[in-house]
Amino acid sequence: MYHLPVLLRESIDGLCIKPEGIFVDVTFGGGGHSKEILKLLNTGHLYAFDQDPDSLINDLKDDRFTLVNQNFIYLKNYLRFYGVNQIDGLLADLGVSSHQFDKAERGFSIRQEGILDLRMNPLQSLSAKEIVNTYDETKLKEIFQLYGELPNASKLASVICMHRKQEEISTTFDLKKVVEKCIPRNMENKFLAMLFQALRIEVNQELEALKSLLQQTVEILKPGGRMVFISYHSLEDRLVKNFIKAGNFEGNLEKDFYGNPLTPLKSITRKPITPSQEELAINNRSRSAKLRIAEKK
Repeated sequence: MYHLPVLLRESIDGLCIKPEGIFVDVTFGGGGHSKEILKLLNTGHLYAFDQDPDSLINDLKDDRFTLVNQNFIYLKNYLRFYGVNQIDGLLADLGVSSHQFDKAERGFSIRQEGILDLRMNPLQSLSAKEIVNTYDETKLKEIFQLYGELPNASKLASVICMHRKQEEISTTFDLKKVVEKCIPRNMENKFLAMLFQALRIEVNQELEALKSLLQQTVEILKPGGRMVFISYHSLEDRLVKNFIKAGNFEGNLEKDFYGNPLTPLKSITRKPITPSQEELAINNRSRSAKLRIAEKK
């Protein structure tokens, strides 16, 4: 089961689709957003990217559609391969799909036992199991601090390193049991979600991939072209927000001699768009979603 597309209407509206335009959905998943984009195309074309081989079962059999089974860090390379140098719009829904959460053996869920995996692309070598069992204490602490924003990252790293001297930490439930004593009272779900998020970001190099995607998007968007990004945690949202505002990831705005901002993008959303009460009622997984839209100057 692939998830209901999050902020569907808002993101499609944000793209300002031209029927003859070239559009890209870099997070195809179950194809929910892509199907809606295709409905609005006439002679245009939609290219979609997804590194998860499972997404291929959702391929849309349509002459106006091309699915690329690759990480979106290869965006420009593959578009060039298809003879595309400029696009009219790009959509990125950065969440993990329900399908990945629901397959216990992928290791994304804290509620089901599975191998500590967390790879978006099952063919890559680095998994969460390898990180937990081989990274040194300092490196683990850094990941938990930076990517999970966990307050007791130091203790957490120490407990994991002590335990693995006795036996390997192989499954999601193994890890939960090892870190039990580090979990603050009444915070089990939130704490574990933050821990798994930290590991997932490291496994898939998600923040580096997002930075690369933002830079490539700005290069290939036509003037007046739109980019629509849906993020699910503050680390992603901060990168998107800073890049739209300043054209860099630190958010340091440079201005010309006359005080005009030197940035390639114009923000269309002053504040991020979040799901309506109606959407939250039918799709609980949309609760942390934030949508930002920008247009190339």
